[in-house]
Amino acid sequence: MVAEVFLGAFLELLLDRLTPHHDLLNLARLHGVDKKLKKWSAALSAIGAVLQDAEDKQLTSEAVKLWLDELKHLAFDMDDILDTFSTELLRRNVMNQQHAWLTSKVRGLISRAKFNFNMNSEIEEISDRLVEISERKDLLGLNYVVNKCSRVWQRPPSSCVLDGPVVGRDDDKRKIVEVLLRDDQPGSVNFHVVAIVGMPGLGKTTIAGHIFNDDAMERFSPKVWVSVSDNFNLVRVTKAILESVTSAHCDLEEFNQIQESLSKALASKRFLIVLDDVWNTCDYDLWAKLQSAFRGGALGSKVIVTTRDSQVAKMMRSIEVHNLGCMSDDDCWEVFGQHAFLNVENGRLQSFELFREKVVAKCGGLPLAARVLGGLLGCKEIDEWEEILNSKLWSLCDNSGILPVLKLSYHYLSSNLKRCFAYCSILPNDYEFGERQLILLWMAEGLVQQSHECKQLEDLGSNYFRELLSRSLFQRSSKNHSQFVMHDLVGDLSRWAAGDMCFRLEDKLDVRCSSKVRHSSYIPGQFDGVQKFKEFFEVRHLRTFLPLSVSGRSNYLTRNVTFDLLPKLKYLRALSFNGYQITELPNSIGKLKHLRYLDLSHTQITTLPESTSNLYNLQTLILENCACLKALPADMRNLTDLRHLNNSDVPSLEEMPVKLGRLTNLQTLSTFVLGKGSKSGISEIGPLLCLQGTLCLSRLENVTDVDDARRADLTSKEGIDSLQLEWRESGERESDVFEMLKPHRKLKVLTVKGYGGLTFSTWTGHPSFSYMTHVKLEHCKNCRFLPPLGQLSSLKELCIKGMSTVESVGLEFYGESSLPFPVLETLEFKDMQKWREWLPRVQDQGIEVFPCLKMVCISGCCWN
Repeated sequence: MVAEVFLGAFLELLLDRLTPHHDLLNLARLHGVDKKLKKWSAALSAIGAVLQDAEDKQLTSEAVKLWLDELKHLAFDMDDILDTFSTELLRRNVMNQQHAWLTSKVRGLISRAKFNFNMNSEIEEISDRLVEISERKDLLGLNYVVNKCSRVWQRPPSSCVLDGPVVGRDDDKRKIVEVLLRDDQPGSVNFHVVAIVGMPGLGKTTIAGHIFNDDAMERFSPKVWVSVSDNFNLVRVTKAILESVTSAHCDLEEFNQIQESLSKALASKRFLIVLDDVWNTCDYDLWAKLQSAFRGGALGSKVIVTTRDSQVAKMMRSIEVHNLGCMSDDDCWEVFGQHAFLNVENGRLQSFELFREKVVAKCGGLPLAARVLGGLLGCKEIDEWEEILNSKLWSLCDNSGILPVLKLSYHYLSSNLKRCFAYCSILPNDYEFGERQLILLWMAEGLVQQSHECKQLEDLGSNYFRELLSRSLFQRSSKNHSQFVMHDLVGDLSRWAAGDMCFRLEDKLDVRCSSKVRHSSYIPGQFDGVQKFKEFFEVRHLRTFLPLSVSGRSNYLTRNVTFDLLPKLKYLRALSFNGYQITELPNSIGKLKHLRYLDLSHTQITTLPESTSNLYNLQTLILENCACLKALPADMRNLTDLRHLNNSDVPSLEEMPVKLGRLTNLQTLSTFVLGKGSKSGISEIGPLLCLQGTLCLSRLENVTDVDDARRADLTSKEGIDSLQLEWRESGERESDVFEMLKPHRKLKVLTVKGYGGLTFSTWTGHPSFSYMTHVKLEHCKNCRFLPPLGQLSSLKELCIKGMSTVESVGLEFYGESSLPFPVLETLEFKDMQKWREWLPRVQDQGIEVFPCLKMVCISGCCWN
């Protein structure tokens, strides 16, 4: 496996840390290693000057490939050392802020007290390796060359969808649909299999998705889509089908129970099930067990199977095997154009026709190749096209099996993007991932570099993500359009690019893990014992430990991992125990000083160790659905780099830690819980000017100081688009507190729960909230009248529930707007036992009330 060079950005990061003005060198000087680090800087600068030549020569020279691989791992080790210094600087800054009242001399003694410097031997060893690599640079004849990286052309903003209409498959679609809609004769089974067979990159999944979403398929109900992939897991696939059919999570673990439930759910229903990307790991015995639950379906049910293996289609006894052929040259050119000619004026299209013959020849009839090549050339000026189309990469032979067009697309990525893309090799085939999830992991690994522009790291990461999407290296999931996937062939490319840097355990205990591995992921089993992780006890420089669940079930993890293995992985940057039923973490977690991403979602932990407050580099802490979690670390204010705290669905959390307002980098704060008599008041939200997304203020009955609520200053938090105000019992001065919690006028979603005042705040329903699309008022039991929500010009969904004292809905509900509720589509009234009348608004001539209303639901009400 070859590790493509993406070292340019990495070396730039190291050199930036080693610049003379950086505080890191001042700290190094205190420990007598500053001269060695200055030598590092000089050597890295010289190496960086020949990287361009090395990138070219490694295509044909095994010695240069080996040199680059060793340089890559040396860069990782250097980064670990420098990050230790940076962490110590961060710790000292935090300590100095906490002891600002002391003299500078005493503060200095306190801040230095904990730094046990014992890295001399490591620095010496790295220095020797650096000298050896520098000498080999000269022996390999690597020379300084002018950087040939082509100009980066930024696509103008566009509303065009990158995944345009399906091209050239109308005839294929028509033939398959005819078979699916054909009346079946009664036989031994009530369902039939239709297989779509073809080599990778032909668009089997695309055409299956096109058919699945066609109006003609509405005759089938339910409709199910499941990604199977190369590792066929009978329980996972069966459970995925069941959960899709029932639209509910399945907690069953025994296959027989899951199968029986699926059989009942499909009984007498004419279903359509798509099994996408089935490999020959699904043998006849597994298929027989899976399809036995289909037999009770109604006559005419169908199963669509996409596979690259014709033997799979035969094994499943398909009534129709549709062999997908290569696309025509005209169709390839059209697909290419969808991705290359975004926002190109029609008058300029003629100039691109000169390249038509070369382009379609390079595509080889594969729509995937046409998309990727279009994504690549679309980012280049036209005068660069000739050079790319004539690149020697097209004809280079190796044993990787990677499509030349994919290698070329990777080759022309910037160094930053190469690192981000190679990291994606930890994702399993057909794994659906979210944009934010991946960006936060990139950030944790230092793959998103701060530019000179004043942009947030998250925004830069989003730019990286969108660029990879525009190159068709990412694509939207056919099943869930808010998620993304990588094509199998693109996944192969990422693994080729990563080399021995990344490792996927994939539940295979016989696979050897290189000691050089930095990033690892795996699909968790239901019971993960120590044997599964034995390789990791020897991988001391691991940065990523990431279980990626594809089942949604509860999993169990041996205590040996959290208490024995974890302390050995001292260089971890990203750590997840998501979904494991662990109840505690060891106090040693506080020694993972490099940690930036910690995901404990869906675990059973009750508290976090106090040592968690020593994770000064932590950027992301995810505690979603930790139902037993009662408290956060008392000194959480130390985590000054924290940007995302997701504590949604944590019902047992009693209060927030004190002085949370010091975490001024926070962008995500899902829930702020006000404890009774707590020293952490709601005013702590005031300094958190970067907050965005969803914010829930819980247990507002404990806010007794109205001025404290005013200092929360929600009006200035423009980034918050969803606000939930929640009272769990009656409190003092609720109306006054509610009034002070006025959000920014760009708020989109407002939820008010348990409010006990007699009237709503004056800002509820005010027409200045012109961005508000969703409102939910729930269990506001003392309010006799509804607020003037008809004045909200963008309101689309309104739910009013448990307003037990409302007797009449009248003019106050419509407000003073000339056209109330102009775009409202969904209106729900629930559990309003005293509601007796609904007075209509007097309509002006030609003015219609609720002109866009699509659904009205009234339940649990006495109104007639």
